[in-house]
Amino acid sequence: MLAPFLVSFLVIFVVIMIAVTLASKFWDNKRKKQVSSMLKTASGEERSEISISNLLMEPSEDGRSFMERFIEGLDIAQKLQTKMTQAGLDWTPTKFLILMVMCTGVGALIGLRFPFMGYGITSLVLGLAFSMMPYLFVRRTRTKRLNKLEAQFPEALEFLARSMRAGHAFTISLEMLGEELPEPLGQEFRTLFNEQNLGAALEVALTNLSDRVPLVDVRFFSSSVLLQKQTGGNLAEILTQLANVIRERFRLKGQVKAASAHGRLTATILMLMPIFTMIALLVVSPGYLQGMAKDKDGRYLIAFAIVGQLLGNYFIRKIINIKV
Repeated sequence: MLAPFLVSFLVIFVVIMIAVTLASKFWDNKRKKQVSSMLKTASGEERSEISISNLLMEPSEDGRSFMERFIEGLDIAQKLQTKMTQAGLDWTPTKFLILMVMCTGVGALIGLRFPFMGYGITSLVLGLAFSMMPYLFVRRTRTKRLNKLEAQFPEALEFLARSMRAGHAFTISLEMLGEELPEPLGQEFRTLFNEQNLGAALEVALTNLSDRVPLVDVRFFSSSVLLQKQTGGNLAEILTQLANVIRERFRLKGQVKAASAHGRLTATILMLMPIFTMIALLVVSPGYLQGMAKDKDGRYLIAFAIVGQLLGNYFIRKIINIKV
């Protein structure tokens, strides 16, 4: 009885080790390409033609076909690295893959301990569910960091405006802002100043900032600076007005978030209640759910319940997700 599980475990372990080795080699090649790209960015060889309209354009409004976006989305390692960078994590795709494998193993072991749908099915389901935990952590960390950056941004713009009114140049104001502003926005402006200090063009440095901080406020800031550089004008006054607009937008966003808090709480409770109920039943009476899991119709009901939970949570999130 134990031999098939040992053979399955060894096969899975060998496959995972091969996958980790291939991923490590792949990521080493990607890092070499990234170093070369950074050198080109600093010398201004890339992104030589950057327009203000491109900075203001949403990623989904660039006119690409569905097939082109799908093919670009296949570069999973690069997309994942971008997400982790935006989350402020120093992880690599290899480390992320190792964490996924570890979480999958934990879920499979829990499935072997509580086989309410049979050893194989329970281990598979819990392994897949636990494998998503690193991605959910990265996504949650990224969201919290972007929210903090958005809250700090009006203060940063006013700091720049006051510094330029005092007679400092824009580049010197960026350096002072990076030193004085708390994290995480201070780090982003230090990176912006360092890129310029290494010789990158202002357009390239601002575009890189918009990529690292994918907020509409940052795109407005970048486009305002580039527009002022091309047409002239009082940049300090522009930044002050932009800071006021962002503050009003942030205040309106807070009001909308407070109004939709009941819907978010309802979605969370309805999503977690069946999970906690199932766990409680497994602890109190492990054999209670096994009869339903062994029955053919019972398995269909469990699958439909899971799909219904996911669809219900998705539609509730769509309803309460009001963009400002």
